Amino acid sequence: MFDGPASVGSLLRAAPPDRLPEVTAEHLRARYAADRVEVLLADLSLNALVPVLDPEGPVGGPVEQRCFGSQLPINDPRPDGPARLLLPLTVWGDRLGVLSLETEQPATRELTADLAALAGELAMALRTADRDTDRYHKVRRRQRLTMAAELQWDLLPGRSLNGERFRLAGALEPAYAVYGDHYDWSITGDRLTITVLNGHGDGIEASLLTTVAVNAMRNARRSGAGIVEQGELASDAVYSRHGGNAYVATLLLEVGLTDGAVEAVDAGSPKAMVAHDGDIRPITLDQQLPLGMFGDNRYETQKFQLEPGDRLLVASDGVHAAAPGGRPAYGTSSLLTALRRTRLQPPSEAVGTVIRSLREYHDGLDAEDDAVIVCLDWLR
Repeated sequence: MFDGPASVGSLLRAAPPDRLPEVTAEHLRARYAADRVEVLLADLSLNALVPVLDPEGPVGGPVEQRCFGSQLPINDPRPDGPARLLLPLTVWGDRLGVLSLETEQPATRELTADLAALAGELAMALRTADRDTDRYHKVRRRQRLTMAAELQWDLLPGRSLNGERFRLAGALEPAYAVYGDHYDWSITGDRLTITVLNGHGDGIEASLLTTVAVNAMRNARRSGAGIVEQGELASDAVYSRHGGNAYVATLLLEVGLTDGAVEAVDAGSPKAMVAHDGDIRPITLDQQLPLGMFGDNRYETQKFQLEPGDRLLVASDGVHAAAPGGRPAYGTSSLLTALRRTRLQPPSEAVGTVIRSLREYHDGLDAEDDAVIVCLDWLR
């Protein structure tokens, strides 16, 4: 018999990528006398937790949502039945879903810790398996994606990322029909690179435009280039394809995680602001030309400083410039109101709060643009 989370890791590595939930459930039944095991994955809009083992079963309720939001194990006691435990499925801060099970064993601290470690092994395996099976992709989508959205979701790095000195999250809206807005990030050593993009136009052409820009910047970054060279290579790539008829408004940031120093290349419409103890101030940067507008775009960095406890927020123009029905732009005051409501929330929850507030601001009207918001807490 296999015992403990380490053995589960071995079992999962040996399992076919589309059978990870079943292998986990079998281990839980054999090792922990578990029953009613279910793996629930968050849908693309993070509005529902969808069952994998029983696709016809109910979506996650308030307790499952509380586990997903708090990222803490929950013991949901039953007065006339076995204990029900819920464990978050998370990889480096990226929230995938919730593992739910019932067991006759007492829900001790040791048992909960073992099951939380097991859930971590399953989360890592699920994230890796996405490259080789469509099963989990199918579960996470509640409706069919547009082709543009399919391209964008495959291009994203993830939805959250945590490290020793930072917490980071991004949100993309509308989840099932996004066009040219996008975000990207990467951490190497004590440097965190964040990019927010707004591709010109709409539909699949905007998505293809953003795809070219993102991959050009990744190519430069992975060759050791800084954000200036990343922006210039992407600009050249976009111009060579579109001749200045299409472009990508972009904000590139490189954050020093040891000292909070930020270098920025502002090449378009995404806006940055910093929140600290309830005070929110815009980051004023000299705007340079969007990527691909001209054939010889060259860029310079600007600098600003984060202080311990600062929250850095970046919003695309689909957020700050949204003006549904001729109303004042969302960024005029409503965005600041929404941001203040997020003060006690982690970034992974804060971006969702802003997106929900933006939806409410539209008051039933269709959005004219897609939207991105990225939130970084620098902890030092």
